[in-house]
Amino acid sequence: MAIEADTRSSSSLILLKQGAEARVFESDFVGRRSVVKERFSKKYRHPILDSKLTLKRLNAEARCTTKARRLGVCTPVLYAVDPVSQTLTFEFVEGPSVKDVFLEFGLHGVNEKQLEDISSQIGDAIGKIHDGGLIHGDLTTSNMLLKNGSNQLVLIDFGLSFTSTLPEDKAVDLYVLERALLSMHSSCGNVMDRILAAYRKSSKQWSSTLNKLAQVRQRGRKRTMVG
Repeated sequence: MAIEADTRSSSSLILLKQGAEARVFESDFVGRRSVVKERFSKKYRHPILDSKLTLKRLNAEARCTTKARRLGVCTPVLYAVDPVSQTLTFEFVEGPSVKDVFLEFGLHGVNEKQLEDISSQIGDAIGKIHDGGLIHGDLTTSNMLLKNGSNQLVLIDFGLSFTSTLPEDKAVDLYVLERALLSMHSSCGNVMDRILAAYRKSSKQWSSTLNKLAQVRQRGRKRTMVG
């Protein structure tokens, strides 16, 4: 990932990424390397409404990240929530994204052992959060990191997360991941099948979710055909 200095912010902040909802910076927190996620204001919204919505989403992301960790899924440690600056501060996780690892497979050939390990960790993690009533909302390989040294999967960016026990919501979560894999990582072969195999082992409620996933896929195919 290219890193550039953010000239609009403090010199202690280095801009890593800017999306539609937030900016992500590398920083320092009490002597520890950290990541600061700043949700910025939307000028088209009324200032009071915008402030309330931003604060609500900030707190929701903090709660969901912490809840996933309690459910046994590795997430970045949350250091601080600042409602005034509209920021969350997390530990800095050193290691590549699953996206980058899978793209390397596309260039140099699939490492079957590593692919199986990553797929198993992904399926296990999703099964745990789903059984705990948590929907990630943006399951893509960009939002999964592999810690240097241990290759432990770390799930990040719970900005679109919410709580739900509905099989429909869990199925859509899985469908988002499946579409991302098909569009970005087709060279990795049946990676989604491997993920779902691990999901079945992890989730006690897998049957109702995967039955609903078949219906979600069917709806998706119909929309594609209609255009």
